[in-house]
Amino acid sequence: MPDTILRTHELHKAFGALRASEGISITLKQGEIHAIIGPNGAGKSTLIAQICGALRPDSGRVEFLGRDVTALPTEARARMGLARTFQTSALAMEQTVLQNALLGALGASGRPWRFFSRVSADQALRDIAESALHEAGLLDFAQTRTAELSHGQRRQLEVAVALTLRPRAFVMDEPMAGLGAEGSKRLTGFLDRLQDRAPILLVEHDMDAVFALADRISVLVYGRVIATGTVDEIRADPRVREAYLGDEA
Repeated sequence: MPDTILRTHELHKAFGALRASEGISITLKQGEIHAIIGPNGAGKSTLIAQICGALRPDSGRVEFLGRDVTALPTEARARMGLARTFQTSALAMEQTVLQNALLGALGASGRPWRFFSRVSADQALRDIAESALHEAGLLDFAQTRTAELSHGQRRQLEVAVALTLRPRAFVMDEPMAGLGAEGSKRLTGFLDRLQDRAPILLVEHDMDAVFALADRISVLVYGRVIATGTVDEIRADPRVREAYLGDEA
């Protein structure tokens, strides 16, 4: 297994005169959480879109598991094991927790869509879905309508759906968004355990969570990485304090 699971090399992306990515090169290594932080408008969402295949860079490349995936669509990267969670929920709120996990397992299988009753009866898919729910601590809520979950539980369900991909890496876009202090604490503990399953590229504004979780942090400002280092190195970097952290350092 390669030590570097995910790599971007000199990614450039512009929207007219706006340079959203300027030569971004980052890595995600096995067993780590690498956090991407920066102010609003720094280019974090554009970077994630390029990594996951929703947006093609103007130049540069994305490598996953040692393969150049720059030209591959989102679905192909997902089938390779690149699992993404979103800033805003993409769950089917009127479906049960188990049904959401089953949909994830069906998508990961690459099989064509079938009537849902037949999907539910597929024991192999149920085993994958229930295993993911167990790992996320949601198996007891399998028959609960997703809309009835707390916001934090929905975040856990999003990760469970990603787990059905049997991921080799996670890309998470602000998983703490909308959570209170207690919800953030619970999710932080869950993500800390999850990194043993697959490394996590984490985009997050909750600096308490970032400082608790991250093995490395890259700071993105105006489309450029201005610093990469450990929590202590980033906290002590005067460029980072001026550009983003301020008193939070």
